[in-house]
Amino acid sequence: MTYPPYVYIYDTTLRDGTQREGISLSVQDKIRITKILDDLGVAYIEGGWPGSNPKDAAYFEAAKDLPLKHARIAAFGATCRVGSTPAEDENIQMLVQAQTPVVTLVGKTWLLHVYEVLRTTPEENYRLIADSIRYMKALGKEVIYDAEHFFDGYKADSEYALETLKAAHAAGADWLTLCDTNGGTLYWEVEQIVCEVRQALPPEVKLAIHTHNDGELGVANSLAAVRQGAAMIQGTINGYGERCGNANLCSIIPDLVLKMNVQCLPNGVETLKHLTHVARTVAEIANLPPDSHLAYVGRSAFAHKGGIHVAAMRRTVQSYQHIDPALVGNEMRVLISDLSGRGNVLSKAEEFGMDVSGEAARQVLDEIKRLENLGYAFEGAESSVALMLKRAQPDYKPPFELIDFFVVVENRRGRGMLAEATVKLAVGDTLVHTAAEGNGPVNALDLALRKALTPLYPRLAEFTLADYKVRILDGHNGSAAFTRVLIETQSAAERWSTVGAGTNIIEASWRALVDSVEYGLTMTE
Repeated sequence: MTYPPYVYIYDTTLRDGTQREGISLSVQDKIRITKILDDLGVAYIEGGWPGSNPKDAAYFEAAKDLPLKHARIAAFGATCRVGSTPAEDENIQMLVQAQTPVVTLVGKTWLLHVYEVLRTTPEENYRLIADSIRYMKALGKEVIYDAEHFFDGYKADSEYALETLKAAHAAGADWLTLCDTNGGTLYWEVEQIVCEVRQALPPEVKLAIHTHNDGELGVANSLAAVRQGAAMIQGTINGYGERCGNANLCSIIPDLVLKMNVQCLPNGVETLKHLTHVARTVAEIANLPPDSHLAYVGRSAFAHKGGIHVAAMRRTVQSYQHIDPALVGNEMRVLISDLSGRGNVLSKAEEFGMDVSGEAARQVLDEIKRLENLGYAFEGAESSVALMLKRAQPDYKPPFELIDFFVVVENRRGRGMLAEATVKLAVGDTLVHTAAEGNGPVNALDLALRKALTPLYPRLAEFTLADYKVRILDGHNGSAAFTRVLIETQSAAERWSTVGAGTNIIEASWRALVDSVEYGLTMTE
């Protein structure tokens, strides 16, 4: 099978992607993402629908003078309205005013939409498509025609669906996009239908594919279309989009380059190294947490937990990875849990720059398995693992040791609820005994610990509590349930997580807190 020599990437994050629930981009957000996508090397950036809202119109005004290196900006809109001409259609004129070199026009393919949505005749729909495209071509625009609901329309009436494409081609459309708008088509149906379309149209017609992910097949359907000659893929960064999202370009691009040997970006493999950064930066701009489990670019995409897997990878890294994560700018991670083997612990020690013996690794692994059986979870608290490895070294001396602590919580008249903590620590040969008040027992313990140690370790003043999470592990026990506490701490340059667990939430919090301080004092810059 011969693939197209080059597949053009058409990014619609700024239009279709923003239809995802929870995304709202400002004009400046969209300009930032435009520059990022251009640096990546996508061929087309669909900036929005200028006829739908003032913000998209403002974006096109701001984008027209951008010094883009690779991408062409496209404005999106519909064919003219039933009974009107392009010259008198307000939405068409808004597309003209956007002053983009590319215009993408969406039109109806499915007779269901012609009859029930447009409330018109099949012949009038042909006219809407042809007149709108001819009008834009006369203005010197590159025109991409999006055949909305194409696959549903083709399955309902293949002859009519093909006639709409022929009308678009005859009017001068540069690209014909086959859209799986409802996202329910299966990949073998896409491949068969694109093959039939290719055979029914003149050989010079350039086909594109636009898929949604409602059947979890957005990526597969896009690649299936390429197998039958589609030379453009429309999609979004991280698969953002309405309902279940659009085809995810962060999977499609490496699939094309690394799996199918099809070029789709300038400089090919070299450009891929920026993909993970692009995915996470766009997520940050969209104010969404990056999806850790995305293929290729997710934080967990190359994370290994099973002991057998890690043991094999310590011998040959390809044994449990389909690509080198560095190719897409990602990295391999080894996780620690009760599923781990000794290789996981040794790999984690190497990651932290420690030389740990096999026997010490086994002892730490046994302790991890014991604690996880009690309710600890070390996947999200690797700094606690680092301390266990550190403490296993024979020459390690902790910066402080707990003698005892005492916490009281009471309701004082005129002051309300108040917590007070007392801690007694040994720092070398020095005994430190301090107390502090806080707005809760954990806050009081934290303040007392800092009060005791900061005079001896001034760096502690730089550490701040970034997050505090509590999870009840056996809710059926009510207030006596086993509790896990995860604490995230940060300094100016680093952020680390530690864990504690137990039936007493104060004790669990203390363990996580002490690990947090000890790690910060011994293992951060």
